[in-house]
Amino acid sequence: MGDEHTTAAVQRYLDELVRRLHLLCASLLYRSYPRLANPPLNLQAEELLSALAERLLKALREARPQTVRQFFALANQHMRWELNDLARRLDEQPPAAELREGSVPAPPSSASGLTPNGRRMLEAIDNLPEEEREAFGLLRVQGMTQVEAARVLDVSVATVKRRLNRGLRMLTEKLADLQPG
Repeated sequence: MGDEHTTAAVQRYLDELVRRLHLLCASLLYRSYPRLANPPLNLQAEELLSALAERLLKALREARPQTVRQFFALANQHMRWELNDLARRLDEQPPAAELREGSVPAPPSSASGLTPNGRRMLEAIDNLPEEEREAFGLLRVQGMTQVEAARVLDVSVATVKRRLNRGLRMLTEKLADLQPG
């Protein structure tokens, strides 16, 4: 009887973990990479979750996160890598077919390409110190509240605010040439 309770508890834990990862995948996909959810890719959160699970299983062969914070930092990094890889591949794809001018009206610009400045921004975020990158990722990329991020990171809300502000200052300094005016 004890094994049945243990199995049920583990199943509930795994179900909640998958639910949370799915929520994070959907949040990151639709908020930060909406063009990947549109044609021609039509990426769904479930597909991203599947790719994330595959990446995490490979990563967990070597990395052993000791805390929930470390696990979600690893998951966040692999989600971003997967989405960045998909965006790069989409940007590098040749046009599907040449159409004769005039046979089809030109669509408005989709701005689907990642510009050199966009790549610089992603690189600057990836190069933030770990604590600042975690805070930035949870708050600005995944859309968590400061309270939720503090729970995941197991720190106070004030610490989350400080880390986010430090990260934003570093990004502002590194990308100062991109500011208008």
